[in-house]
Amino acid sequence: MIRILLSLAVVFALALGFAWLADRPGEMVVTFSGYQYQVSLMVAAVAVVAVVAAVMIVWWLLKALWNSPYTISRYFRVRRRDRGYQALSTGMIAAGAGDGALARKKTKEAAKLIRSDQEPLIQLLEAQASLLEGDHGGAREKFETMLDDPEMRLLGLRGLYLEAERLGDRNAARHYAGRAAAMAPQLAWAAESTLEDLTERGDWDGALKLVEAQKSTRQIERDAANRRRAVLLTAKAQALIDSDPNAAKTAALEANRLRPDFAPAAVIAAKLLFRQNDVRKGAKILEAAWKAEPHPEIAELYTHARPGDAVLDRLNRAKKLQEMKKNHAESSLAVARAALDAQDYKTARQEAEAAIRMDRREGAYLLLADIEEAETGDQGKVRQLLSKAVRAPRDPAWVADGVVSERWAPVSPISGKLDAFEWRAPMERLGQLIDSDEDAPDAAVPTIAAPTKPAKENVIELNPAVSAERPTTATASENGEDDVAPVNATAFAAVPPDAEAVEPAEELARLPDDPGVDPDDEDQKSPRKFRLF
Repeated sequence: MIRILLSLAVVFALALGFAWLADRPGEMVVTFSGYQYQVSLMVAAVAVVAVVAAVMIVWWLLKALWNSPYTISRYFRVRRRDRGYQALSTGMIAAGAGDGALARKKTKEAAKLIRSDQEPLIQLLEAQASLLEGDHGGAREKFETMLDDPEMRLLGLRGLYLEAERLGDRNAARHYAGRAAAMAPQLAWAAESTLEDLTERGDWDGALKLVEAQKSTRQIERDAANRRRAVLLTAKAQALIDSDPNAAKTAALEANRLRPDFAPAAVIAAKLLFRQNDVRKGAKILEAAWKAEPHPEIAELYTHARPGDAVLDRLNRAKKLQEMKKNHAESSLAVARAALDAQDYKTARQEAEAAIRMDRREGAYLLLADIEEAETGDQGKVRQLLSKAVRAPRDPAWVADGVVSERWAPVSPISGKLDAFEWRAPMERLGQLIDSDEDAPDAAVPTIAAPTKPAKENVIELNPAVSAERPTTATASENGEDDVAPVNATAFAAVPPDAEAVEPAEELARLPDDPGVDPDDEDQKSPRKFRLF
């Protein structure tokens, strides 16, 4: 656009010049070799412009003829390069689609048309073709060759990292990831692998620096970065709690500031404050975490904040927690435990039963069994509650990659992933599924075959007519075996009205600690079909 405007300006200036000369007539006289040439000023100006234009055209023709070999070679070179890039593009698409044969063909074609040192993508296409053909050794050689090229170094490290991950060599994979992270901290795959390596070695300060670099390069969001920093600071506080309590307290308080609802950070920060007799600040931290999400470790530490407190004081503190988070199972369980320690069995039983109504789970039944044993000592009811605890859903715990832990840990022991543990209920027991199938109303009752009785026992015939039709009975008796007829509806119908009633066998004596059948469970059972035995 600027060039067009400049051209128009030049033409406009020339037009103004010629118009100015036309308005001012004059003559120009030139003497050359004894001759005198006299022309008007306008003709002289036109002649000068024409001579200049002719000189420029001649110069352009001479320059074009001089540069024609280079121009022709450049034309064919550009055409060859375009064909090479077309082959390279087709090869990359084939590699992405998984067509190894076409990718290898286009790789060779692109290598003939384009020099590999001029276009690094040819090396990548060769490595991809080798991977598609299953030649992992050749692919690794290509990736190692890329390490010598500054432009391809990160790509080579990425390829070697993936190959090490495929072979299961975590040390080699983390080595390549560490080199890549040192060169380019913004690479997410390198940063994540390096972070796992640092956390596995317990280098919490290095992991914190890496997370800060991720945050500055905007690899992760601000909330995710704060969560990771809170986890790492909590892990650092756990590691320094015995060797350097002051540094541990600083790290724990920083973690609690970043995530006030993170229970492990709140617990360790409050524990360190309690050790320094700062009960008020520690209690505030626990109360804030409890309001966000009740946790049994928070309740345990809060109720035992002062070691010298009486059991009634601990009960009052548990009730204070309950006021902060009403209608929650953890609140009722905390009060029930404190009431059991204070021997307030009525309150303990009420709160435990309330927790069961809100969240039926194993720990509530176990606590209720402890209350029953402490108050009445009725082993029957205790066993009944224990059997319910076995069938109830499990209590929440710290779970990561199928591992259930009573204590929180910063990394998973299986995958090494940071912040993998979650506070949730583990997988249900298989026994619960079996119990539910047994309690189904349409469940089929298994048939148990009657065992063979000794020959000396007497056979009671319920239906004489049926006995008369069985001639093989005597033969069976002679062989020392009894043939017992099955008891069915036809046999009952054939019993004479004047037959003597047979007294039922006496019921077995119940053991003193036999809990019997719970009335609640008996009401919930569905009616079964009539059976004789």
